[in-house]
Amino acid sequence: MSDSKTILVLNGPNLNLLGKREPQIYGTQTLSDIEGLCKKTAKPCGLTVDFRQTNSESELIDWIQQSKHAAIIINPAAYTHSSIAIRDSLVQHSCPIVEVHISNIFTRESFRNESVISGISTGVVCGFGANGYMLAIIAVQALLENG
Repeated sequence: MSDSKTILVLNGPNLNLLGKREPQIYGTQTLSDIEGLCKKTAKPCGLTVDFRQTNSESELIDWIQQSKHAAIIINPAAYTHSSIAIRDSLVQHSCPIVEVHISNIFTRESFRNESVISGISTGVVCGFGANGYMLAIIAVQALLENG
């Protein structure tokens, strides 16, 4: 049974360094700032957020496998381009899955232009900075309301 009001927001490797890491690409907001933005956006939508970050691929997979959330928003970070294991764990879910990237991965280095996650995601939001998380939550709300 799913938690019909809670969205799992997962963040992959190095996102704990937001605000310090390459601010010209990722902005100056910290991961804590983004968590606050997610919670602030979700509340008027009648949703709650379970916000997590790890540098461990296996921990991300465990969280995905254990999820009973209404939807999953994931910024797989560097695992976007390589983790078939994360893809395979996401594909088991019938809930909405939204892939988020702070930068536009399609305008960056060629190795960042491909995502193994996008093909199984309900949608992808990229290039809008931290606001991409907000857009993903609004999209999830619409998906949950409209079935």
